[in-house]
Amino acid sequence: MPTIANNPLVLVDGSSYLYRAYYAPPHLTNSKGEATGAVYGVVNMLRSLLNRYHPSHIAVVFDAKGKTFRNDMYSEYKAHRPAMPDDLRSQIEPLHRIIKALGLPLVCVPGVEADDVIGTLARSASAEGRATLISTGDKDMAQLVDTNVTLINTMTDTIMGPEEVQTKFGVGPDLIIDLLALMGDKADNIPGLPGVGEKTALAMLNGAGSVSKLLAEPDKVAEMGFRGAKTMPTKIKDNAEMLKLSYELATIKTDVELELDWHELTVQPADRDELIKSYGEMEFKRWLAEVLDNKADTKTQAADAATAESPTPTVAIDTQYDTLLTEEELDAWLAKLQQAELVAVDTETTSLNYMEAELVGLSFAIEAGKAAYLPLGHDYPDAPAQLDRSLALEKLRPFLENPGMKKVGQNIKYDMSILANAGIALQGVAFDTMLESYVFNSVASRHDMDGLALKYLGHKNIGFEDIAGKGAKQLTFNQIPLETAAPYAAEDADITLRLHQHLWPRLAKEPELAYVFSELELPLVSILSDIERRGVLIDSMLLGQQSGELARKIDELEQKAYEIAGESFNLGSPKQLQALFFDKLGYPVLKKTPKGAPSTAEEVLVELALDYPLPKIILEHRSLSKLKSTYTDKLPLMVNAKTGRVHTSYHQANAATGRLSSSDPNLQNIPIRTEEGRRIRQAFIAPAGKVILAADYSQIELRIMAHLSQDAGLLSAFAAGKDIHRATAAEVFGVDFDSVTTEQRRRAKAVNFGLIYGMSAFGLARQLDIPRNEAQSYIDTYFARYPGVLKYMEETRASAAELGYVSTLFGRRLYLPEIRDRNAMRRQAAERAAINAPMQGTAADIIKKAMILIADWISQDTQGEIAMIMQVHDELVFEVDADKADEIKLKVCELMARATNLDVELLAEAGTGNNWDEAH
Repeated sequence: MPTIANNPLVLVDGSSYLYRAYYAPPHLTNSKGEATGAVYGVVNMLRSLLNRYHPSHIAVVFDAKGKTFRNDMYSEYKAHRPAMPDDLRSQIEPLHRIIKALGLPLVCVPGVEADDVIGTLARSASAEGRATLISTGDKDMAQLVDTNVTLINTMTDTIMGPEEVQTKFGVGPDLIIDLLALMGDKADNIPGLPGVGEKTALAMLNGAGSVSKLLAEPDKVAEMGFRGAKTMPTKIKDNAEMLKLSYELATIKTDVELELDWHELTVQPADRDELIKSYGEMEFKRWLAEVLDNKADTKTQAADAATAESPTPTVAIDTQYDTLLTEEELDAWLAKLQQAELVAVDTETTSLNYMEAELVGLSFAIEAGKAAYLPLGHDYPDAPAQLDRSLALEKLRPFLENPGMKKVGQNIKYDMSILANAGIALQGVAFDTMLESYVFNSVASRHDMDGLALKYLGHKNIGFEDIAGKGAKQLTFNQIPLETAAPYAAEDADITLRLHQHLWPRLAKEPELAYVFSELELPLVSILSDIERRGVLIDSMLLGQQSGELARKIDELEQKAYEIAGESFNLGSPKQLQALFFDKLGYPVLKKTPKGAPSTAEEVLVELALDYPLPKIILEHRSLSKLKSTYTDKLPLMVNAKTGRVHTSYHQANAATGRLSSSDPNLQNIPIRTEEGRRIRQAFIAPAGKVILAADYSQIELRIMAHLSQDAGLLSAFAAGKDIHRATAAEVFGVDFDSVTTEQRRRAKAVNFGLIYGMSAFGLARQLDIPRNEAQSYIDTYFARYPGVLKYMEETRASAAELGYVSTLFGRRLYLPEIRDRNAMRRQAAERAAINAPMQGTAADIIKKAMILIADWISQDTQGEIAMIMQVHDELVFEVDADKADEIKLKVCELMARATNLDVELLAEAGTGNNWDEAH
């Protein structure tokens, strides 16, 4: 199969696909009885093409109404075809409307066929060396194939270059017209040479070389030796004019006068409102949901939608789901598991909390549609007898713990933790469909199983609420009868396997993405499971004391606020703040809510706090209240009764850039720059005989910027080991390095980090509380001193706009759906993300690589003297033996520095202490 170049010009034979989609099942209608199947089929094909090839240039070409020049040449041309069915004709207008709403150029040229328009565009593009992909089911198009032009039939997923044309038709692209002229074409009513079929036509062409040579020397055909060759010269002479006509009819015109050339066939922003209207009328519910779920409130883009792959049309799969209640049934399935190349594994439990959940059962799938559920803990009244859990797990242990027997799961970290709590060390995890989806496109969906099944398989899973109920009366899984629980559980394993079979081939085609999955995300699963289950020790008494102190400070702030306002009010009520700020106190309205009311959002309060004391007090009150409710009050309540520790949950498939996030509790948001935040960290303590070791990277994103931009000034500053903020201040303010003041360094630091996050002069001015023109002067001077940074930013914006995504050094992609949005604010936000994401994402990849290196070292070369207990942003936190802390600290920093090679030194620094704050 030929390789398709990146970003080909895609030319779609819309007329060909319209008819094929019309006659292909399923024959869809909406609730009004209106036919919609042809529209669905063509749009589904277009979505698939967009997703697969991400073209910047495309045209969907249809036949225009009325006769063409071929009808003038031959009145019988296509005359035998029946009139277009009414229920197909009715679908043309809505199809055209949707294609245009998707932002795809639609072309119809009177007097010529779609083939001729495509032929003209393809020849023009090929002449300029542009790779061109023609999407069609029409064999006539094979004559257009050359080194730059390829055919694809998306309905059969076949691709043809010159070699494939030769193999399929027996002649190369240069003789397709000759072949059609000789044998004729019943579909188009091209007469051909009477009595000549495909075999005879091929024999004549192999002997003579072309129709023109056959016409020039017909007598030579008698010597070719095929059956009927002796009478063929007379037939050629008698039908010479018909043969010439057939040749002209079969020839695709490649010089049609067009009002636009292929360069103008660019993908445009999609019309979201029109898509909502059209999908609603057609009742394409899934696509409608996708558009409605898009957060943009005006227009999105077809090119961006292309990154969210359309579902595979649902194919009926016969399912065979077994329920294993006896030892013999389990043994039979164990034999199947041990023979399978890959097994989907899923657990059913009583809770989503991996530390509290009890194992209720396991499900397995060995191929699409074949799965089994092993119930172990259903205890509702009259529940059937089930296998003893210990007996079943011991039977399964050799399979579950065998690293050579490959498993796949959906968020398999959870299943790994559940099994670990049951004494089973799950090994052989080869894939995780949640992570496959996340790496494939982190922003395309939520990566949950139900969403992925609908998105990629066109399948709606059995919902948990469908079998367990809702709200306070919802059953836990052990209470659900087996007749409904078993199909639900077995389906989970089955769909997991099917999702893997859909997603992995797509990931495997992209070596960089496959690397991110296999070398970064997958190895991290077991490491995070270990960290989560180990937990972290906290001092609940200290947190209790802090809660009391915070309560007093919060009360004092409330009293101050009442004094300034001249009345008591609810500091957390936006309505009361609006009335107080803007009606009573006359503060300026800086921003409005979507409903038109004056906003009291945090960004507004921050700006108002520069001039007024009350907003500043409100901000401080909010901050302390959040610390109290989220951490000092809540953390002691989260201590696990069995372990005496707090156990967070780390999420790999959450942040678009690849960063880990955590919840219950969220360890990423404990502030470090405030005294109150640092005091919360003091409550994260080491057990007896241990100390806390905290190691983090020094200015990692700035170092990555230096590497990516290759700016000579940044590279030399890091190479000399200079304080990068002081070095920047010296450049921006034009002073000697040793003369930089503390204030100048502070401002330079704001510039350094602000530019990484795409901060504008306005944003910098607001942060530093300086005039906007002064902030702009800082930025201009910075770019003049560090021109490589400016060049990197400009090239990154341009690349992101062209590709629709940016990549980290490791190959992770962040798709930017709004990078070509017509709305300037959304587009600029996407451009800022494009600049920052490669740095933030690369930093995330580096810390993950460091975790893997350190975990490997811990498992191989240590004997319990070190344990990884937390990961927060660019920081790793450990419990280590106090008497080996210095030695371990050096090793940890060394391994972190080895996580990747940059053109500047990757520097990690570490400290130790009795608590997290002391160690940081």
